[in-house]
Formats: sequence, structure tokens, C-alpha cells
Amino acid sequence: MTLAEKVAQLFGVWVGASGDGGEVAPHQHDMEETVDLDALLPDGLGQLTRPFGTAPVDPAIGALSLLRTQERITGANRFGIPALAHEECLAGFAAWGATAYPVPLSWGATFDPALIREMAGAIGADMRSVGVHQGLAPVLDVIRDVRWGRVEETIGEDPYLVGTIATAYIRGLESAGIVATLKHFAGYSASVAGRNLAPVAMGTRERADVMLVPFEMAVRESGVRSVMHAYTDTDGVPSAADEWLLTVLLRDTWGFDGTVVADYFGIAFLKTLHGVAGCFGEAAGAALAAGVDVELPTVKTFGRPLLDAVAAGRVPIALIDRALRRVLIQKARLGLLDPGWSPVPPGLAGADLSDAEALRGSVCLDSAANRAIARRMAERAIVLLRNDGTLPLRRPGRIALIGPNADDPLAVLGCYSFPVHVGVRYPEMPAGIDLPTLREALAAEFPGTEIVTALGATVDGPGTGGFAEAIELARGADVVVAALGDRAGLFGRGTSGEGCDAESAALPGVQQDLLDALIGTGTPVVATLLSGRPYALGRAAEDAAAIVQSFFPGQEGTSAIAGVISGRLDPAGRLPVSIPRRPGVHPSSYLSARLAHASEVSNIDPTPAFGFGHGLTYTAFEWSGLEVGVAETGTDGEVNLGFTLRNSGDREGGEVVQLYLHDPVASVVQPVQRLVGYVRVPLAPGEAQRVRVTVPADVASFTGRDGRRIVEPGELELRLGASSTDPRLTATVTLTGPVRHVDHTRRLHATFTLSCDDHATGPGHRP
Repeated sequence: MTLAEKVAQLFGVWVGASGDGGEVAPHQHDMEETVDLDALLPDGLGQLTRPFGTAPVDPAIGALSLLRTQERITGANRFGIPALAHEECLAGFAAWGATAYPVPLSWGATFDPALIREMAGAIGADMRSVGVHQGLAPVLDVIRDVRWGRVEETIGEDPYLVGTIATAYIRGLESAGIVATLKHFAGYSASVAGRNLAPVAMGTRERADVMLVPFEMAVRESGVRSVMHAYTDTDGVPSAADEWLLTVLLRDTWGFDGTVVADYFGIAFLKTLHGVAGCFGEAAGAALAAGVDVELPTVKTFGRPLLDAVAAGRVPIALIDRALRRVLIQKARLGLLDPGWSPVPPGLAGADLSDAEALRGSVCLDSAANRAIARRMAERAIVLLRNDGTLPLRRPGRIALIGPNADDPLAVLGCYSFPVHVGVRYPEMPAGIDLPTLREALAAEFPGTEIVTALGATVDGPGTGGFAEAIELARGADVVVAALGDRAGLFGRGTSGEGCDAESAALPGVQQDLLDALIGTGTPVVATLLSGRPYALGRAAEDAAAIVQSFFPGQEGTSAIAGVISGRLDPAGRLPVSIPRRPGVHPSSYLSARLAHASEVSNIDPTPAFGFGHGLTYTAFEWSGLEVGVAETGTDGEVNLGFTLRNSGDREGGEVVQLYLHDPVASVVQPVQRLVGYVRVPLAPGEAQRVRVTVPADVASFTGRDGRRIVEPGELELRLGASSTDPRLTATVTLTGPVRHVDHTRRLHATFTLSCDDHATGPGHRP
């Protein structure tokens, strides 16, 4: 291959599928110049960026457009190499008419990796059906500050939860033949003051023990084939130019052998934002040297600037060959280099490709099976934070549904869902999927109930002119459902989403004032949140009759919320992130050291209103009979615990058993506690299960003073609880022997097993 042909495999071009089935057209982005495909394609092309995620297009027509473009690409270059097509898939395939699943923060709320894997498999199958090869998900950033706009895209504030849920997602996507992409590697969510793309003030231990843990787990266990670098710099080194991160750690230590792709425009940012490169050629060389293989979304630094830098001797050809080898190996593994490769995707197999209009509507990306998964996910993710007994509602005569999210079909969607991310720019186009509003869902759930509705206020506007009507309706109702929260958007066009950072954790606009006014009427208020981040709720934390929290629960979300309110569904979600008590206390993560907790030497109390892992149900559970197999083991050993969990209520439900580790004395400061394992336990009324867990000493490891990961001897507490703030049983164990150094081959998981309790009695007991 010539140098130009080699380099051409290392960048993408941002395109949009044609609405009539013709070839894709270059997308004009305000950060880049127009691309001349006729000039580029004779040398080949590495990637096609978002052919379905740029404008609304019928899926079958989009697939035909992509097919014809691939024919053009393979016909234009000497080797017949097709491009790899990638798309966003953060909460479903970001294409017109595709199922909109709950956002990743809701994935975390499910505490259910198996369900997440099932969802990802369905997403991957839909992407593959229309000719897509790579998905830019999941996000493995650990929440450190809830003011960050991209909280909705993350899975939670605990690295173990993030790692297990993300690994399940990757396995599902990869099982469908789609290349998953870990992002953002690493530390993006630790941006100072929760501002998007701000510098990261983070020490080496926080990076190692919080930020890198989910990525390490995913690389080791998921089969992931791509990683995306983060925008941010850590201690002055941008991730895109960090050779230790992208090569020494990721490849040489963890053994990753896939491709590293740039976050959009991230290589150019080395010059324009970070100031560590004097020109685009220098930026290209720095990224290649660090370990970046592919420039996305379109050609900028890896084009003429890189070619000129090579010609001038500033960038070794060996770096280009290294990246090229990785790219071509990935294409080969996808079958794109097979002699018999065909551009016809599974969704168009056997179809008459000569008649585009006849294909329209023939590919479905929102099947009944997809919607069933989305429904189960939403039902599993709704979190009941508070309940004074008002819920479940029993045939109320009149419900006053009040708030800016009462009748908005987009209130269930995050910023990377297609209707919000792209569709809002095309108001003439229908959403492509059914998005029932909360008003419609409650009407279906309570067919004999009068439902009166008032906006009260907008999501983020200052106006209070709607308060009077809202208060009047509230006083005349049996119960108020206050529909509050966020409007997803991008770069300031929403209250949640990329570039929509918040100054505090107060509800946007005047929503808190509206909520307080509704509570003041004396009518029971069920505060219902459809949001992308947690918010401090003021007096509602104590005075609301109930609080129902959802994190953008997707197209089936309002039905799930209504089902929880009515009692048709037992609340099943658990908080993947703490709910702050006060809006100005930051950061608010439970994963913090003793100095971050309430004390007598500060007047600020950061104690959350509702802690990580919290979630109520409509039944009750008894925890008893704790047994510790061996209370003392070596730093290379393991301990075994067991206890009985019984559903002591009168309806079916599930408990999420959470295992936290507390290290009272360590050689470096540790968080007060951290999650090291969890399991969902469904139980019928009266049923009991014996829960056993094997805990390897490896899960107690942390980064020591010399920068190496160690397991130290000493006493540990293993806390079995319903949340980080609700421990039920505590076992004290002791690790003995020398300090032990561990590496990336250490054991990462505690292992849970369930069995019928031989001593259980009651109608739910299964012998």
C-alpha cells in the first residue's frame, strides 16, 4: 500500500444516508470543512460516521444507501476494502424508528447485568441488520459530580456497579457481531466543577481505584474490541496523547488488542484546546505515538497534515503501520476483507434492491420483542425513594397530574436518543416510535379515575404564572402526581445531556417552588421524577407522600411509572447514584473517605437524602442467620458468608443484596465503604432463600503508597445490606500474612449462590 492508502484507513468521514436510497452524502459539521469524497475514495476509507444517526431516514432505505456507498468505496480503491460503519447506541440504536431504551443511569438502577446483556444483544442485532459494524457505547465513566451534564450517560457512582453492568452490555453487543467501544478512557467524569470537557484534578489513586476499575474489568472479561480516548487532560496530559494510558496500561499490561478511536475532533483538540501540539501534523503524530489508531468523526489531522509530517520526517511511518495493522485486523475479523464479502446486510438479504420505494418499511428496528425488553428494563429501573403508605394508589377518584413533564412525550428520553439527538432538528418528521406521555399512561392505568392536568411551570423557565391553577387543581384532588425533572438536550439546549451542566443539584427553573407549593396544599403529593441526574428535593424528602425516581426510562417508561404508582408493579430499582439532601453540596458520591462525611468541624453536612443502593418495595424482607465460614484467612485466601433472606410481606418482590467492604485501617486513605458484590433475589410471599457468598481477599486490594496494587493484612468488615446506608448484617474477618502484591490477573468478584433454606416455612417455601 502507498502511504496515502495506509493513512486513508485511519480516518472516517461523517456522512448521512440518503432518503431515497442513493449514496450517502458528507455531513457538513460546523467544526469541519466539507469533505470531497471523489478525491478521497481512490485511496480508500477507514470508517463511515453515523450514516443513520445524522438525519431521519427509513431504516431499509438507509441500509440501501449504505450498501450503495460501500459498493462505491470498494470499487474506488485498489484493494476493494470497504469502510467500517459506526453509530451511537447509548440508549438504543440512534436511528429513526429504533427502540428507545432507558438511559445507562437506569441500567445501573436495575442492578441486573443479565437484562442489560439481553438489551444490548437486541440493539446489536438491529445495527447489524442494516450494515453497521461498530457501536460507540458503553460509557464507563464513574460519576463524581452530579452537576456534570453527561450523568445520564453513565451507569452510576460506584466502579464495581459500572464495571459489571458495562461488561454485560459489551458482551451483548459483541455477541451480535458489533464492535463495542469503551468510553471515555479515562477520567472524563471527574472534570472540575462538573463542567463538560474541563480539566481533571485527580490523583493517581483515584484514577487507579475508581476511574480505571470498570475499564480493566471490561477489557479482561467482555471481549471488547475498541476503546475511545477521553477529551480531558489529567495532571496536564491529554488522554489522546497519553502513551502510558493508551499503550503501556491498556495494551502492554491489560492485553487489549483492538483499536483505539478518537473521540470526535479529539486529536485536533491537542492543538486547539490543550495546546500541546503546534500544528495538526504534530497533533496527529502525538496521538499515533500514544496509541490512537483512528481519527473520528472525519478527516482533519490524519489527512494532509499527517502526510506532510511524515514527508518532513517528523512522524515515523512505523507508527502508521502499527495503527494500520490494528485497523485491518479488525476489518478482517469482521469479515470485511473476505474474498466473498457482500455489502448486502441481513435486513436486505433476498430483497429486490432495484426498487427503493418497495423496500420502504421492510426493516423494523422497533419490534415487539424489543419493546418487551425495554418495558422490563423500565420496570426494573424505577426507584421508590419514599412512601408514607400512600402508594400504591387504590382507585383514587381524582388525580391532579401537575408539572412540566406531565404531558411531554420526550420526557422519557435522554440526549443520545434519536428523537432528541437528531429528531428535534426535523420537527416535520414524526418520532418514528410510540412515546406515550405520563398523562396517557396514568389514564390507561386508572380507567375509572378523573385525571386533571396543569403544567404549573416549564422545565427551566422562571415563570410562576401557572402556580395558581396548579394549586387549585391540587386542592380539589385526592392525590397529586407531580411530574418533574429534566429536558434532555445538547450543549445548553436542555437541562441534562452533553454540554448541559448544572450550577447546582437544585431542580431546574422554579420546579422546587412548584413542588413546595403543591405539598403546602395538604393533598398527598407523589413527586415523580423523569430526569437525567439526581436532584435535591428540599422538603419533599420528608414531606412528600411518596417519591418515585426514574432516570429517562425510555419509550416504555411512563407505563412502568404508572404501574409502580398503581401497585401493578412492585418497585424494583435501586439508586445507582446518591440523592443529595442539599443542592450545593458537591461532590456527593457515597464513595468517599471519612473526611468527606459530616463532622463537627464543618457546618456543611454532605449526608445524602437517599444513599447509593437505596430503593423501597411494597413488601418487606427479613435478614437473619449470618454465618461466617472462616473468620480468618490469608491475604491470598477467601472467606465464606451465608444468611437467610425471607420475604415477610404479603406480595411477591425482590431484594438486591449488596455487599460492602469497610477497611478500618489501611496504609493509604480508603473510602468508608465500597461495593464489592451484589445479587438480586426474587421471593414469593413467605419464601426464604439461603444466600451464600464467597469473598476473595483480592477484592480488598487497593493502590498502595508505591503505586502498586496490594492486599494488606488486617481486620475488615463485610457489610451485607439493602443499601449503602442500610446495613443489615456485618461480618468481621481478618486477613493474615504478608502484604501481597496483585495485578490485573487478580480476582474481581465475590460469588453469590442461592438455595432454598431448609428451615424456611410459609406459603412461599419451595422444598
